[in-house]
Amino acid sequence: MGGGHSHADPVEAPSRAATVARRRATWILAAVLVPLGLVTLVAMVLLWPSGNRADLKLSNPYALAQGVTMDTGTVQQVAQSGCQKGQQPSQCTFAVTQPDAGGMAVRVAMNPDVMVSHGVKPGDRIRYLNLSKIQQAQQQGSSDSPQAEAPGASGGAQAESPGASGGAQSPSFVFVDFVRTVPLLLLAGLYAVVVVAVARWRGLRALLGLGGAFAVLALFILPGLVEGKPPLLLALVGSTVIMMGVLYFAHGVSARTSTALLGTVFGLGVTAALASWAMDAGNLTGVGAHPAASLVNLGGNLSVSGIILCGLIIASLGALNDVTVTQASAVWELYELAPHTPARRLFSSALRIGRDHIASTVYTIAFAYAGAALPLLIIVALYDRPLLDALTGSELAEEVVRTLVGSTGLVLAIPMTTAIAVAVVKATGAARLAGPEP
Repeated sequence: MGGGHSHADPVEAPSRAATVARRRATWILAAVLVPLGLVTLVAMVLLWPSGNRADLKLSNPYALAQGVTMDTGTVQQVAQSGCQKGQQPSQCTFAVTQPDAGGMAVRVAMNPDVMVSHGVKPGDRIRYLNLSKIQQAQQQGSSDSPQAEAPGASGGAQAESPGASGGAQSPSFVFVDFVRTVPLLLLAGLYAVVVVAVARWRGLRALLGLGGAFAVLALFILPGLVEGKPPLLLALVGSTVIMMGVLYFAHGVSARTSTALLGTVFGLGVTAALASWAMDAGNLTGVGAHPAASLVNLGGNLSVSGIILCGLIIASLGALNDVTVTQASAVWELYELAPHTPARRLFSSALRIGRDHIASTVYTIAFAYAGAALPLLIIVALYDRPLLDALTGSELAEEVVRTLVGSTGLVLAIPMTTAIAVAVVKATGAARLAGPEP
């Protein structure tokens, strides 16, 4: 019997053969990933946008005419009153608003669409155009030259003097948008707190990596598309850089992370090939949406179909990253629990987990796209067209292709990641440190 305490069996040091095998696996990973990283960085340098977009002109809807200011304020009450719409008097909804800059409350004419869809209530903070200075100048010019006709304000919003009274008059203050700064900052802060509280340091690194990913998107991919760089290369290079940065920064430099990265790159390649084929075979033009239609008229080297192709690839990044990291982790966890499991059995066990992940993630992708396109789905449903015609029509074809392409790349990435992880963990995993099987 022991003397009241136990002695742990000593852990055997890895044998020379195990050390050599581990080193070989590390070199194999490095032999694949280092050249891939160098090629990606060189391609990024060669594709880096010059910043020259002089041939592209797009009017800013928030640009202000001389004498017009954009003010903000808090709504105090909502009322209806007479106003001038075009040449006909009408009833308009006004938000009596206290300007943030101080002074007396003003009556802001509300957009009818906003009133129907959402409305406005006391306490809301809004942004509005202040046309009073232009109106005063027009009235002054009319009084100096009685025979001159005062021009109307742009967009059909004719001017009125703030002190004018009686009859239906054109509004001096016109609603533009709600001020959403505070609720959005609160939501972002809550998200960051929850992520860091649950995932701790790794969650913080993931948030910082997300910031870096958006920097690549804003500084490299979007300007490159504007300048007419090859969209397929832009998407592949930018996505690979994003995944390298996000994975290694959030999960650390390890064989497990490298395995997930290889699986992600494989899935990106499959997605890119399918997206390129689907764009051509499906004749996806992307001009059915209003933003894309606006880009068509810009001219220059901008390709709307190329933007759609790039978007198909980028849209798959999040789901690919999710399944490959999870699958690599599953292989490592299974192997550490039973380090002497044969490779074939380990692959089968991990792939069973992957199959469950495939089902749930495919649902996630489909529902995410359906939710984002819900207004469009309602419009298409009201057309009362046959289902097949609706799904293959210009309104929904892009969403259908995005779902199918992203899901196919995701599904194929799981067995590939599992196979790579099993091969790597057999050389670098816990069995080398656990000693011979009892």
